[in-house]
Amino acid sequence: MKVFSVFGITKSGKTTTIENIIRELKRRRYSVGSVKEIHFEDFAIDQEGTNTFRHREAGSELVTARGYYETDILFQRMLTIEEILRFYHHDYVVLEGVTDVNAPKIITAHSTEEIEERLDDSVFAVSGRIANSMKEYKNIPVINSIDSADKLVDLIEQKVYEKLPDFPPECCGECGYSCRELGARILKGEARRSQCSISQGRIKLLIDGHEVDMVPFVQDILFNTVEGVVRELEGYKPGANIEIKIGGNG
Repeated sequence: MKVFSVFGITKSGKTTTIENIIRELKRRRYSVGSVKEIHFEDFAIDQEGTNTFRHREAGSELVTARGYYETDILFQRMLTIEEILRFYHHDYVVLEGVTDVNAPKIITAHSTEEIEERLDDSVFAVSGRIANSMKEYKNIPVINSIDSADKLVDLIEQKVYEKLPDFPPECCGECGYSCRELGARILKGEARRSQCSISQGRIKLLIDGHEVDMVPFVQDILFNTVEGVVRELEGYKPGANIEIKIGGNG
């Protein structure tokens, strides 16, 4: 799954840019999901007086409203982006207004001042209203999504990589960089996605079908523990593929 974010100030062209990107990605037959960050403290889909609101007020920790044409799942807290992305299994997921994520980003802006306020090593393109007046800023392509959505998606196909983990630098660094540094180097063409040590581990942990990222130290503990037990059993062969299922009907 490839994830990227489009962010900028209000009315800078974020949603228009995302609409055009999604249409072009769909035209190219990719599956696409999206996440909208809402910067408004009083925002709530569930309004006072509704039946789902009454469920929540009574103490339900997870409320689901199922209608004929949509299903809405209401969590009673703000989920992290990592938690949200576990619900997605698409080729691309577009985030609107999300900045706290280790993923490539597109800035939308009215002016170069707005670009400067948001520019960092995770930005690979600029779009929005400023694209009406310029084509490049500090060697970063500025692309108008209205008349050049194909060029913008060409760049997305070129630059956006499979989602990286986002561990603190002190937790890993096995590849020689922090997770965010590796992402920045991939965008610059100075590193490859395959250099992520976490993705190349000898062991994978899935909980309810969702893979859990583990730093190499934790991978080693789990691998050595499992292999240490299994090697004492009849049928064990060095290098054999070992599968363990816990819980459920497996």
